[in-house]
Amino acid sequence: MSAHSSPTHYRGQLHQRTARSSFSPRRLQLVRGIFIVLFAALSLRLVALQVVNHPYYAQLSVDQVRHDLTTNALRAGIYDRNGQVLAISEPTSLVIADDMQIAAPALEAQALSGLVKVPVGPLTKLLSKRGPGSGYVILNGQLDLTDGRLIANGNFPGIVVQDASSRSYPNGTLAESLLGRTNASGAGSTGLEYQYQSSLAGLTGVTREFVSTSGVALPSTYSRVIKPAQPGVGLELTIDAPLQFVTERALATQLRADGGLTGVALVMDVKTGEILADASLVNTATPAGVLGPIPAWGTSIGVPGIQQTINNLGFTQAYEPGSVFKVVTFSAALSAGLITPSTVFTIPNSIIVGGRTFHDAENHGTERLSATQVLAQSSNIGTYEIGARVGENGLLAQVQRLGFGQLTSVNFPGETAGLLVDASKWYASDQAALPIGQVDAIPPIQVLDAFNTIANGGVFVEPRLVRGYVEPNGVTKAVAPNVTREALSPAVAATMNSMLEEVVLAGTGTNAIIPGYRVAGKTGTASIPYPGKDKLLVGQYNASFVGYAPANNPVLSMIVVIERPETTIFGGSAAAPVFQQVMSYALRHYGIPSTGTIVKPMTGAGASISSDVT
Repeated sequence: MSAHSSPTHYRGQLHQRTARSSFSPRRLQLVRGIFIVLFAALSLRLVALQVVNHPYYAQLSVDQVRHDLTTNALRAGIYDRNGQVLAISEPTSLVIADDMQIAAPALEAQALSGLVKVPVGPLTKLLSKRGPGSGYVILNGQLDLTDGRLIANGNFPGIVVQDASSRSYPNGTLAESLLGRTNASGAGSTGLEYQYQSSLAGLTGVTREFVSTSGVALPSTYSRVIKPAQPGVGLELTIDAPLQFVTERALATQLRADGGLTGVALVMDVKTGEILADASLVNTATPAGVLGPIPAWGTSIGVPGIQQTINNLGFTQAYEPGSVFKVVTFSAALSAGLITPSTVFTIPNSIIVGGRTFHDAENHGTERLSATQVLAQSSNIGTYEIGARVGENGLLAQVQRLGFGQLTSVNFPGETAGLLVDASKWYASDQAALPIGQVDAIPPIQVLDAFNTIANGGVFVEPRLVRGYVEPNGVTKAVAPNVTREALSPAVAATMNSMLEEVVLAGTGTNAIIPGYRVAGKTGTASIPYPGKDKLLVGQYNASFVGYAPANNPVLSMIVVIERPETTIFGGSAAAPVFQQVMSYALRHYGIPSTGTIVKPMTGAGASISSDVT
């Protein structure tokens, strides 16, 4: 058996071979099955990525470099009533550098410097920036279009040119408090620029670009306009630029001479309510005091220390008007038939009403004055006696009838309606205080509206600043006529007109006389309440004059308010001269025929400029 194995040995070997043969196919099948499952899963995933979800991933891939950018329209212009440009936007080029794409900053700066208007040294530094914020460097945001096109068509790696615009005001600071300004993003931030932002800005468009993650266009790509921007609609204002200049200069000169803090002057077309001039200035040399600072634009208008206010004070700042408010009392009494111009009143030097003492501006014995003389001399006590006849309800109704305490249709940004006393807050002393222009606080525009109503034969006409809208094609569409209503009867308006003429001819307003023209108006020198306290600022007043000309056929009305004048505090000496200067120019400017001035002395006691203090 040495040469051959035993039967048992062969059987063991056979068993081992049989076992190996039976295991190997199953194992291969298992491995093969696993591979099939994995391949099927991978195939399904590939089908999902390449077929089912292909649009999503394709869009995701494109969106990493493709951007739809909002493009601003060219901002529309603002013009005066004669088409003179007050604000305009011009297209410019915005030049941007992706400094990370620039291999040779010094060489590129030398080639680019003359076109981009940046010296080689600073430009090299801009093109060499690295680190946070790099990849998007503005080289020039207001480049001329011609140079912009040259750069865009040149071989300047990493440089992109985009459309932009620049807002400018050709007349400098003229009417700055009215027009307002735009912010860094080009949107209106104050004034009419803010109020008419949506109209001026137009409608944005969409431009599609392929850009890098830093926001700069990729090389060899182009921009495509998806939705063109629509230009804005411009404004034709009621403002007359030459008259605006004269008004600002006269007001500024008076502010500087008198040391006043702020000055307001508004000129209006009597029949239409169109505001022809709107000046709002601050004297930066005068401390603001407890009333707080007056925000200004920071640039002199040409008179040292005088700047345009950021807020248009003629609409946004309320003040106690003083004696110019007496038209409420007199017109109410005339309307009710309680007085005539010749009704005589016995007037003591002072009276006590509701525990408060009221007196005239100047000490005097008991006087007998007609209603016309009471108005011309601005007697507080005489006005109280007339107001007592009218009564609380009649006075409050007349305040409303003349438009006080109500926002105008101008709706200027920040406009105030004022603060009025009503029946629920009426004190006994208000029977004397309200008729002489204390208690109620109102903006200057409302005072002008009331006097303009008298000049317009009793018809109240809403003021306005916008005359028309200038379409992108240059066509101007006029706005609808202003809303009007009868506030006074023609007879009462005519009587008030005659009485207001006496104020100028022989009363407190003689500094408003214009040779060759009949003028009607009223002065005011109003005490200023101490903020938050039941007392007045000592020795500080608001000086006002409001009137119109020619009195026999009114064309123009105007108000002047000077806050806290120092060298002379009275409306007749601080505000009336500004009215006289501006109105004299305006009457000649518009070719209003002279009517001749009839100077007739007032019967009885005369009046001084200082008689209108309340």
